[in-house]
Amino acid sequence: MEEITNVMEFEEIARQKLPKMVYDYYASGAEDQWTLKENRNAFSRILFRPRILVDVSNIDLTTTVMGFKISMPIMIAPTAMLKMAHPDGEYATARAASAAGTIMTLSSLATSSIEEVASTGPGIRFFQLYVYKDRNVAAQLVRRAERAGFKAIVLTVDTPRLGRREADIKNRFVCEPLPRRIQSLLSICVQLLNCILLYCRFALPPSLTLKNFEGLDLGKMTVDKVRPTKTPLSQLVKSASVAIALSRIVITCHDI
Repeated sequence: MEEITNVMEFEEIARQKLPKMVYDYYASGAEDQWTLKENRNAFSRILFRPRILVDVSNIDLTTTVMGFKISMPIMIAPTAMLKMAHPDGEYATARAASAAGTIMTLSSLATSSIEEVASTGPGIRFFQLYVYKDRNVAAQLVRRAERAGFKAIVLTVDTPRLGRREADIKNRFVCEPLPRRIQSLLSICVQLLNCILLYCRFALPPSLTLKNFEGLDLGKMTVDKVRPTKTPLSQLVKSASVAIALSRIVITCHDI
């Protein structure tokens, strides 16, 4: 770790240490991976504007996101199944985000529960949610997140179906190659498979459109303003005080 001089080197180290099936799951996208490549290219075009003859002896990177103050304009995006890489998984990510003074967004496909992540200590945490076909699933998850102290729901709206992830197909994505050093391997595999089955069964209704959010300022959405198809999410989670933020899948997530 002491020899790492660039954050991009972490990816190469992960490639060397993780089973191919696991690394490919984290690193690859769907089909020809055009969306993944374009996301990376888009981020590479973001440059720092030079400030000449400006006092930079005291730099303040703090900002606010939905009213929550964080140490820098960098957050941790929802990332699935972290325990495939390390037994601490989402626990370590939650602790790191808290130590850095920023926000972690917990994935619906996490290998740690909402309550387990909350138990790692204080911190500003959001929860990523799909608009499941079974609205009771969504309601239960939102209520659990609220009880656990999560501050917002990050709603994913651009995944009406799973992407055709060719690397996973070729690798016959299963649990057997996972390293033995991972604790509670069987439990993790069961969680992983349950997550995938849950997504396939309850995932985003293909009928969901922008009309479901018509007339709303999506940057200021709250639970009582959400009007999904059929049963309004607001009725299912009317007791929740969390805010709803609209999410797009970007560089840290997989392309469709």
